[in-house]
Amino acid sequence: MSSANTYIYDKLRERSNLGLYRTLTTGRGLIDFCSNDYLGFARSEALKDLIRQEHDSQYPVLNGATGSRLISGNMAYTEAIEQHLAAYYGSQAGLLFNSGYDANLGLFSSLPQKGDTIICDELIHASIIDGARLSYANRYTFKHNDLDSLESKLKAAKGLIYVVIESVYSMDGDTPPIARILELTDRYGANLIVDEAHAVGLYPAGLVKYLNLENKIFARIITFGKALGCHGAIVLGKNPLREYLINFARSFIYTTALPFHSLVAIKMAHGLLQESTETITKLRENIKTYKQVIPQYDAYSESPIQCVILGSNSKAKQAAAALQQEGLDVRAILSPTVGLGTERIRICLHAFNTFGEIQQLSSALNKISNA
Repeated sequence: MSSANTYIYDKLRERSNLGLYRTLTTGRGLIDFCSNDYLGFARSEALKDLIRQEHDSQYPVLNGATGSRLISGNMAYTEAIEQHLAAYYGSQAGLLFNSGYDANLGLFSSLPQKGDTIICDELIHASIIDGARLSYANRYTFKHNDLDSLESKLKAAKGLIYVVIESVYSMDGDTPPIARILELTDRYGANLIVDEAHAVGLYPAGLVKYLNLENKIFARIITFGKALGCHGAIVLGKNPLREYLINFARSFIYTTALPFHSLVAIKMAHGLLQESTETITKLRENIKTYKQVIPQYDAYSESPIQCVILGSNSKAKQAAAALQQEGLDVRAILSPTVGLGTERIRICLHAFNTFGEIQQLSSALNKISNA
């Protein structure tokens, strides 16, 4: 066996021995309490029809983009969507990326430079961490939603300063005090960047716009693979930021552009979102119902993301398996994805979940609690 194969084998065996081995699974017909499809757009027949009608109206179109947007993959249709989305989210400009990961990788690897400082909430998404590592900037983390911790890092920062938060955190479902964070970033001359991946849908145009703070934020990242039920992302900011990313963001420059079908899906999903007041209301009602019928394990969030902290990988995996045996698709979130001692099951609520399904989840969680 070659040294590389030996290394791979040993690392996989080590991961398996630690109870951290990951495997892929396919859908099993369980009740969905794990996906990020908060509004049900990914399964929406109405959205499928809108996409089909728009796609057919633009015929003939290519199956693929044929190249990067700087070569052969750019279209007037793409730029019109960017302008429309910028207006919808209350921004001057926007640039589409192939995924939220690509957007964060491109933004954070290209914008901060050596000698600058990136300050992230300790629970920030891995894609932001990976982008920041590639920037060679100074990197600090502050305690989750802790303003004193953030200010201590701001005092030590050098060069251009970028503070990075999420508007709804992906594992805890909680929200930061964005207005108060803005006061700090303004005081220290820092630029605030907000990832809105899990806020769009619960708040139609994101939490930042809901709070009327869109003109005070340096940049926002909106992803379409959660509540919008499709794929891709957009970085929002002023025109110079868009032009900078076109010139320096490697995950934009050196990748084939989104295919036309994806562009249509993004456009039509936003059109449906503007007509989905009742669906958003139903999602909010289901969040309230969850709080009423589910046993109190940990602090409830105001978002579709709820969690039950179990404190070890083995307990989280056992709880998830027990819920799946009850017909409920709930997944364990293990360390190191979350911090040691905060291993959990992550529960995602959706507009399409029925009251009976939430009651069934409550009964199953009670069994786990009693056991």
